[in-house]
Amino acid sequence: MSQEKVDRYKEQKRNRKAIQAKKKRELFLTKLCCGLVAVLLVAWLGYSAVDSYYDKINSETVYADVTALDEYTSSVSAGN
Repeated sequence: MSQEKVDRYKEQKRNRKAIQAKKKRELFLTKLCCGLVAVLLVAWLGYSAVDSYYDKINSETVYADVTALDEYTSSVSAGN
């Protein structure tokens, strides 16, 4: 091995703990960010699904046939 390789190896060996700690920290931050994005995505999808469900329920028009009620009220008022 050349002296340059030996010096590089010694430098890496000297800083091994710091390098491993940095890699571990970066991996943790990456997992944390991915987890947060996943949680936010699931929450957004759930909120959107529930919101669209309630909008669909509340937007239906209700029709009622009130002819029988009209006939009854007119017969009652005509009978007096």
